[in-house]
Amino acid sequence: MQFKRPENTDKYYWTRHSIGKMMQYGLSAQRVIRVIRSYTRIEEGIAENTIAVMQPTSTRRDKDGELKWNQEIWVMYQLRRKVGANSKKQIPNSKQISKSKFKNRKTIPNSANGKIRIISAWKFPGMSPKSNPIPREILEEIEDVL
Repeated sequence: MQFKRPENTDKYYWTRHSIGKMMQYGLSAQRVIRVIRSYTRIEEGIAENTIAVMQPTSTRRDKDGELKWNQEIWVMYQLRRKVGANSKKQIPNSKQISKSKFKNRKTIPNSANGKIRIISAWKFPGMSPKSNPIPREILEEIEDVL
């Protein structure tokens, strides 16, 4: 199967690293976007001002009724925001927190006023441990940017 290189759009910017990792793990651009838009878990990314989201490849219930899976797809990205009509895009930080309607939603809505810079994508075998959950204030900020 031949890899189709993703195109940069007004909503998504693909780094060379992310494209290389997508080729390595056999991930399509649409699959990466689906993980971003409908994740199972969200954490602070390992790099500064980044977000990491995860979605299992397939799930099943064990005998206790809990969801289990054998593989996860992770995507790390940055949110870029337009500050003015002709100004440079900036990465939002925790000081730019504003009011939001973010409740217990599992998807991030789209918005025309920002861009998602996809930094990396990878597959993780098994179930990864929870480590750096994103605080509620940052989730509210993400809602505002997107």
